[in-house]
Amino acid sequence: MGDPKAFLNIPRQEAGYRPISERITDYSQVEQTLNTNSRKLQASRCMDCGVPFCHWACPIGNKQPEWQDALYKGKWKKAYEILSSTCDFPEFTGRICPALCEKSCVLKLSCDQPVTIRENEAAIVEAAFREGYIQVQTPRRNGKSVAVIGAGPAGLVTANQLNQKGYTVTLFDKDEAPGGLLRFGIPNFKLDKNVIDRRMKILAAEGIRFEMGVEVDVHHLPKGFDAYCICTGTPVARDLSIPGRELKGIHFALEMLAQQNRTLEGQTFAKDKLVNAKGKKVLVIGGGDTGSDCIGTSVRQGATSVTQIEIMPKPPVGHNPATPWPQWPVVFKTTSSHEEGCTRRWCLASNQFLGKDGKVTGVEVEEVEWTPTADGGRPTMKPTGKKEVIEADLVLLAMGFLKPEQPKFPENVFVAGDADTGASLVVRAMAGGRAAAAKIDDYLTK
Repeated sequence: MGDPKAFLNIPRQEAGYRPISERITDYSQVEQTLNTNSRKLQASRCMDCGVPFCHWACPIGNKQPEWQDALYKGKWKKAYEILSSTCDFPEFTGRICPALCEKSCVLKLSCDQPVTIRENEAAIVEAAFREGYIQVQTPRRNGKSVAVIGAGPAGLVTANQLNQKGYTVTLFDKDEAPGGLLRFGIPNFKLDKNVIDRRMKILAAEGIRFEMGVEVDVHHLPKGFDAYCICTGTPVARDLSIPGRELKGIHFALEMLAQQNRTLEGQTFAKDKLVNAKGKKVLVIGGGDTGSDCIGTSVRQGATSVTQIEIMPKPPVGHNPATPWPQWPVVFKTTSSHEEGCTRRWCLASNQFLGKDGKVTGVEVEEVEWTPTADGGRPTMKPTGKKEVIEADLVLLAMGFLKPEQPKFPENVFVAGDADTGASLVVRAMAGGRAAAAKIDDYLTK
């Protein structure tokens, strides 16, 4: 490393977020950036730790120490070359990845100040775009073709990898534009859609064919391709089948998130189809990242109040002995959306939706207790009988997605991403896309 002792005198510095009073008035990205000199100093904090657990923790196997060193030395092009050798789209992961690498950084263990790996990654790829390091490549075609069904993170990576190897790749997707949950699930204030469009223009120029707005039945795949990759994600959200579910004003999280993103692209929706929090008491059921995205969106739409409830217990603050370093720490997390204003509660199960004149007015919830099991498995939930009503005229269900069951496919059909593993992280879907592309290449070359 260029300066193996920099971590001793240079503290961790995050770019931080725009002021709350400013950012809740728009959908622009909330995260700020550091200047070039400060960014290089942050990269210098990567120590010569011997065993890079950051690399171990990264699903796509990023070589963080190598590109941190190049960044520190001002070799931005080299840094991008190292980064892009393992990550197809660092501009996505650099913005929305939860950074498993940082949680396994040795500096996380020693002083709770890990290297700002994710932010450094985003800085490198933005410099690459700005300086023209990213150029359209025209692969030499090998005469074989592959159809990729689903243009989310896994599908895009699969298509990119195969296209680079010379295959003629056609991407099919039911939506009007590529990106999957990157485009229609993640709010613009976390990932501006211009970032996606910028990359899609490059992929199209490199020869990938986009067939958008095309619903493909995986039981009847389009003919004429040598191989296929199913990357359709997890389309079925987990529902909450309790009394009152039929009341108006109860929606899946993605109904709101996708609609808001489409609205920002200029689409309009009929009043009776609009999912909007303006002037409403919002209840978000589900404590994960999707629920957090609903909070930030509701605040920007003008909700009068936002409450988020979770059936599981509140995680420990700071450190959790059940998930020691270098594992991913299951601890209390506050996102930029949480900072913008909401009430958060835990250990609450939903018993029934309450309504008036066919519209939801609240949810009866009940406190629950969790008892550890002797074998260390999932704790046992026990209702306490302590019930109350949380008022709400908009309820958003953010409880995850059901793992899809795939049929038995012919040998030339492969599955990648969430369609294979169930709902997971974008970076894991990208890793699945790389693995699937390698399998398809191996299959077609043999």
